[in-house]
Amino acid sequence: MASEGIETRPEGQPGLRGVGKQAQSLTDVELAQQDMVDIDRIEKVYSKLDRRILPAFWVLYFLCSAIRSNVGLAQTMNTNKGHDLASELNLTPKQVSTGLALFYVCYVIFDLPSNLVMSKLSPHIWMSRIVTGVGIIGLGLTGMKAAWSFYLLRLLLGIVIAGMWPGMSYYLTLFYPPSRTGKRIGRYFTAAQVSAAVVGLVSAGFQEMDGIGGLVGFQWMFLLYGLVGTLVGISLLWWLPDRPLPPGEKREKKGLMKWLPASKPALTGEDAQIHYEDLKRVYHRRIWTMKELLAVVMDWRLWPLVVMYFGVVGVGIGTQSYGTVIIRGINPKLTGIQLSLLFAPIWIMDLIAILIVTPLSDRFHHHRALFFSAAVLIQITGLLVTTFSGANNPASWSRYGGLLLVGFGLGPTVPICMTWTNEIFQPRHGEVGVAAASALVSGLGNLGSILTTYALYTGWPADAKGKHKYRKSNLVMIGILCGSILAAVSMVVLLRVFGDGDKRAGNGEEEDEYVDGAARREVKQRGLGRLFGGSRR
Repeated sequence: MASEGIETRPEGQPGLRGVGKQAQSLTDVELAQQDMVDIDRIEKVYSKLDRRILPAFWVLYFLCSAIRSNVGLAQTMNTNKGHDLASELNLTPKQVSTGLALFYVCYVIFDLPSNLVMSKLSPHIWMSRIVTGVGIIGLGLTGMKAAWSFYLLRLLLGIVIAGMWPGMSYYLTLFYPPSRTGKRIGRYFTAAQVSAAVVGLVSAGFQEMDGIGGLVGFQWMFLLYGLVGTLVGISLLWWLPDRPLPPGEKREKKGLMKWLPASKPALTGEDAQIHYEDLKRVYHRRIWTMKELLAVVMDWRLWPLVVMYFGVVGVGIGTQSYGTVIIRGINPKLTGIQLSLLFAPIWIMDLIAILIVTPLSDRFHHHRALFFSAAVLIQITGLLVTTFSGANNPASWSRYGGLLLVGFGLGPTVPICMTWTNEIFQPRHGEVGVAAASALVSGLGNLGSILTTYALYTGWPADAKGKHKYRKSNLVMIGILCGSILAAVSMVVLLRVFGDGDKRAGNGEEEDEYVDGAARREVKQRGLGRLFGGSRR
């Protein structure tokens, strides 16, 4: 029976720990003889981790996405009563765009510091801090009264939420091999899509609450989401497991950590031992230095990933922030409730694409660029339809169909980009590589979000006029998506020319001091067999 993951050796023979070069010289038959645990047993361990980690990530991401993006919906809620965001706060369209963009300015600045702190401290405590902070700021958004308070709270929201998305990606690599993270990132990334869809639908209910207790509809929305977010953030101290420890080793709590609750280990007993043998690299943690951090920043492999992320996240946030605005541009007669209901299907399409594509991208993880580029081409097609369809009838529903295509294409792109970052930087730079690279890709890539929220749509007053509204804004988004495809193609070519980094940067050591079952499996693709219940690999 084929088997993987546990190191076994006759008494007196050396194990795999610390013998990277020796392991590389072993034949496939010898490696198969060393791996004596059925792959099904390993799969059960990772499934157990899924049940512990992914629901928590899904809930926290759902709430943080809702609180972050509710401003987009607040622009069109209860407009018939003059109780929308701009009317209540006396904001011009440019001021709304400025407030949206300020969030991403802080996000870009604080993403990397947040992830580096998380790698030094307890990851689950840091994640709890992020979500609790987002919930508290969400509560504060209820009390906005003028432009200055809108700007301040958006700035603070960007500061406290910075590091959440790349931190989640980094956190996964403490429990899973990089080649397995794409599907899992996709699973909890569906929370953003469900959030966008559900928040759009629920906002119709909040609009019916307008005036109750002296609060307008969008204030009720911020209040309730902020309250739930705060409670969930605190619960993560018990819910999420801390970084794994080798079997038998106890965690020491120092300083302020002594006063915080300890979460249960993710795995115990035989499960913990199997996970340790399958993923030894994460258990033998090295404290990173500034030299190693600089090596990550200077690695050329980082920058194509940033450009890829720039385009897709810019279009994603642009669509999330201005989806209802674009739909209203197609048909100005739609009410606020109708806009909210039409906004939801865009993200349902997004969710469907994630569930279909991300498992395939893990199975064929050597072809991430192909999956990424195909999804981006679907986005471009959708934007072209939204822009040019119905030339003689700007209110044509085919233009709305283009937005649905954009949603479908958006789904897999961000998870694939973050997973590819993990795959490239963990073998080359270790834990600091994942922490820093994921933060830089996310942080610098979100400059695309600043572009789309500040300079396009309502931030471009002239583009909102005329027969075909927002045509130039859509074309700008098509342009940055073309840049994403070009970056993905360039990455593939450059990796083939210069290699994908099979040595640890900065010290010339081999790929990893600890050769584990997962590392051996990652040189191969798993194919479609197990995905559809076929033979084991």
